[in-house]
Amino acid sequence: MPYFIYKMTSQEGMSLVKNLELISEFESFKQAKSFAREKRTALAEGSNEIIKVMFAENQLAAEEQLLEHREKPILMEHEK
Repeated sequence: MPYFIYKMTSQEGMSLVKNLELISEFESFKQAKSFAREKRTALAEGSNEIIKVMFAENQLAAEEQLLEHREKPILMEHEK
């Protein structure tokens, strides 16, 4: 299964609405990881863009995983 690299943006105050842009696709995690690191370092300071690496069967599955809403984890007292 391939690794998909996405650039995610969302408007301020609208965290549930995300814009996805497929940047690249790799067969090995090592290549995907280094490519994502390069892209993250090239982002402007204070940018609202996020670079994500997704491991999925196809592009549609990767986008569905990125767009699903996740609740913030509850921090236990010892994790604070």
